[in-house]
Amino acid sequence: MANTRKKIWGKQKIDIKMIENEDDQLITFSKCRLGIYKKIGKPFTFSHPSIESIDNRFLNENIPVIDNTHALIEPHRMVRINKLIQIYNEVQSQMDASNETQKVLAQQITSGADFNRWWETPLDQLNPRELYERYSHFSELLNLFHIFRSKKVAIASSMVAPTGPAEDAPTPRYDHGHQ
Repeated sequence: MANTRKKIWGKQKIDIKMIENEDDQLITFSKCRLGIYKKIGKPFTFSHPSIESIDNRFLNENIPVIDNTHALIEPHRMVRINKLIQIYNEVQSQMDASNETQKVLAQQITSGADFNRWWETPLDQLNPRELYERYSHFSELLNLFHIFRSKKVAIASSMVAPTGPAEDAPTPRYDHGHQ
């Protein structure tokens, strides 16, 4: 067993000796040095789509590289730019609308209008448009009350009545001092 060598390099003891090869000295203390040596033999294009252009750049430095990848990438880039411009324009229009709303609200606040208590304004002081708005507000409020009430009724009806000996027990009577 002592002669068999482990395949895992993680916790093995490394003999301390001088390494003659300077390239090996650079990765001496790396646990994945075998992986580094394996990857050296494979070409890497440095994010360029064609390996021929990389090969030509290193082998024949005088020959200019004809780059036709720009023609392939440019339409995709323009589509992406157009989408971003469209998103920017939508956000800009939303921001402009928000600014206008903010200006209107600021003007209403400075004019002294109290919109938190809109229901307290007398009806004879309202014009027809304001009366219609008041009617729609009350209709909406009434609908919300109906929805809330129907939810409460549904919850109450879905509750199960308690069963057991407490059902047969008489209900207590309170006479509050009257005989």
